[in-house]
Amino acid sequence: MDPSSIAYVICLVSVLITISKAQQNVFNVLSYGAAGNGSTDDTIAFMNAWKDTCSAAAGFSTLIIPQGKIFLVHPITFTGPCKSNQINVKLSGTIIAPNGPEQWKAADLSTWLAFQGVNGLTIDGLGIIDGRGKGWWDRSCKFHPSKQGCIKLAPTLLKFEKCNHIQMSNINFQNSSQTHVLVYGCQNVDFGFLTIQAPGTSPNTDGIHIQHGHNVSIHNSQIADGDDCISIGDMTSDINISDINCGPGHGVSIGSLGRGGTEVQVKNIKVKGVNFKETTNGIRIKTWQTGRGHVQNVSFSNINFTAVENPIIIDQFYCDVANTCSKTKTGVQISDVSYSELFGTSKTKVGINLNCSDNVACTGITLDNVQLESTTPDSKLISSCNNAFGLNIGIIEPKSCLQKTN
Repeated sequence: MDPSSIAYVICLVSVLITISKAQQNVFNVLSYGAAGNGSTDDTIAFMNAWKDTCSAAAGFSTLIIPQGKIFLVHPITFTGPCKSNQINVKLSGTIIAPNGPEQWKAADLSTWLAFQGVNGLTIDGLGIIDGRGKGWWDRSCKFHPSKQGCIKLAPTLLKFEKCNHIQMSNINFQNSSQTHVLVYGCQNVDFGFLTIQAPGTSPNTDGIHIQHGHNVSIHNSQIADGDDCISIGDMTSDINISDINCGPGHGVSIGSLGRGGTEVQVKNIKVKGVNFKETTNGIRIKTWQTGRGHVQNVSFSNINFTAVENPIIIDQFYCDVANTCSKTKTGVQISDVSYSELFGTSKTKVGINLNCSDNVACTGITLDNVQLESTTPDSKLISSCNNAFGLNIGIIEPKSCLQKTN
């Protein structure tokens, strides 16, 4: 055999070995006894399939949740670290939660599905995760405070905790009992082409909440729920939100921040290309009077509002129960916030509401080409400011109330 033929054979054998290893690192939940009929408890099958996926030899490891099946899964945490630095969850089927609190087996009510300490995770596959939240909503203390046995805490649908280098795309989330997706203590996160759906009347069903997160991107997604479409909590930085359709819901919020006097650290937030439709708020920063610390370097650009109740709002007097929070001598410092190329309609008279702390002024606020109109014919919008300083550029409607910086 000539040298070129020997080289070809060696190359072919190497490819076959690589393919064989890749096939060995694919784990289908059906192979572990999952029924996928929507009624049998498939939790153990998912746990065992994950155990083998996570402990497979270094390389690329894939967990398969196949199309055409409906998997009933009780609360489960997919725990890392894994041997492989690249874990792919191929979700093509449907995962459903226990149907309401009566069928909930776990003592912990806070979380349904979770990934903890898993790095290099990718989730995709056009699948559905259905929280079947109606049974929880019907017993929510928020809407039924006098109901005996009402529930304050309900499960988050999907939680990522201390996971780095995460990608998730093309997943459909439905009807979480509370928050749909929670990102906590994670870095280098990319979520795109997601669909999140819950009724506008469903309590506390935030779309995506980020807490203690850094370098997080959320883009090209449709979010409709009963709370914030996207909310950004404390200890976060370098968050990029772009090309989102939001509504119904409570808008995109930074906060609430500073509850209980905590030291706030939020910076480098960019929100761009968001369409709000009939939401209760548009772009909002909300802090408690007791808070300290800072929110800085925030930009909102290329935003469209359609019949939004509070398009642009800073609320530094946030309180969960109106008129029950006492005045303090503290406040979170908000600085270097820009609002650029914002257009649309407001359902409320105050189109721009910058209600900053009495103790710590908002500084470096820029309004750049903001044009809002009332949904009510022949009605004029107004701006309202408290202790807000900054700069106006271009056309500002309603007329700006920013004070000039000395």
